[in-house]
Amino acid sequence: MKRNGFQLWNIAKFRAKLLHILTLGRTFVLLMVSSLLFFVVLGLGGIAEQRLNSSPVSSMKGFAGSLSSQFFMDMLGMELPNLAKADKDKSTFSGENMTTFMFQMLTSVNIRDPKSLVAREMPGLGSNDPVLLRIGSGNKNLEGPEDFHPPGDTALATDDTDPTTGSNGKTDATEREPQPGGKKNPTGTTPIPDTEDKVPSTGSLNKQVLIYHSHPRESYNPLLGKTSNNPSSSSSSKNVMVVGSYMAQRLEKLGVGTVHAQKDYVSTVAGYNYNFSYKYSRQTVKQAMSQNSNLTYLLDIHRDSQRHGKSTAVVNGASYAQVFFIIGHENKKWRENEAFANAIHERLEKQYPGISRGIWGKTSAQGNGEYNQTLSTKSILIEVGGIDSTNEELRRTAEILGDIVADLYYQDQKTQKANVVVPEPGKKTEPKN
Repeated sequence: MKRNGFQLWNIAKFRAKLLHILTLGRTFVLLMVSSLLFFVVLGLGGIAEQRLNSSPVSSMKGFAGSLSSQFFMDMLGMELPNLAKADKDKSTFSGENMTTFMFQMLTSVNIRDPKSLVAREMPGLGSNDPVLLRIGSGNKNLEGPEDFHPPGDTALATDDTDPTTGSNGKTDATEREPQPGGKKNPTGTTPIPDTEDKVPSTGSLNKQVLIYHSHPRESYNPLLGKTSNNPSSSSSSKNVMVVGSYMAQRLEKLGVGTVHAQKDYVSTVAGYNYNFSYKYSRQTVKQAMSQNSNLTYLLDIHRDSQRHGKSTAVVNGASYAQVFFIIGHENKKWRENEAFANAIHERLEKQYPGISRGIWGKTSAQGNGEYNQTLSTKSILIEVGGIDSTNEELRRTAEILGDIVADLYYQDQKTQKANVVVPEPGKKTEPKN
């Protein structure tokens, strides 16, 4: 409103607008300072967690370390045509793989694992999930190992079924053949080694490797000739000890002294309790180490509880039992044990891609959490095959594991010799720093 050429100002209205602007400004400043403090505290918390937590931390370094070499090859193949795979469906960055990855990243639900859909809502259902440390090319769905804890007296049960008799009571003279794509043994099925009360030995070989079984009665349906969700047997020719025997024989053949402990704790330990399995096996390991001072490589061989389709790989036309490597995070030096497991894992990825299902870490929330791995930096747990793995598949995998462990042993021997300085006369021998 103008009066006599002058603008009349509404002082009250102007003052109200000014106060409103000042209020908004103060609110903006408070939000800005609060956001700054939030990110500072968040950063300090991340640094503190990285220094205090012994479990893997989600850093770029740790993330890159957990990826397979094929991931980086596929990444380069997106820009370099000569590196691109002919079959794009098998690429790490295929539409199916990327959709699954993004969905799981955003929702924490694995669309290939129905259990994950309700795991977050039901207390305890997701508490047994292990931590993935290294991705295996044989596990594109990122499914962890499955443990079967026998209810009641299942672990105490003995197998009275003849291995040549099927679940229908009829005689099955031949072992079940590998899935389509696997090739048959040209000389027939390999006979299961008679491992009862025997320790493979070549006499004067210096014992360096110990193979043992914390759950010795874990078995395989084809070895029993029947179908079960948790095959179990007290006979060392029908349970996981068969895998240990194949490995031990291979190592001894390659000149690596090996002890194969085949103790059945159910029948030898008074008041046996399945929950104390690693306590019993720890005594076995300590006893073996006291009798063989050079034992360094401690391999606890188990069996996974998944079906044949999830525990089998076909490589060069032959079927193999797949493997999981388990590392216990209750061991403060678990990274050293993981380095040994990774050495085996990387050789499998290079020579027999598809057999390794990765390296997984577990704490006491998912089981024992230590797995006797504090006794040696080269002590690891390996799960070989699933409940439906055949004798041929187990033998093939056990033998290539034996080859790789022998290769690592001889490599370590060369390294030790290279680190020894030849002494001059009158001087003591000292290792290189």
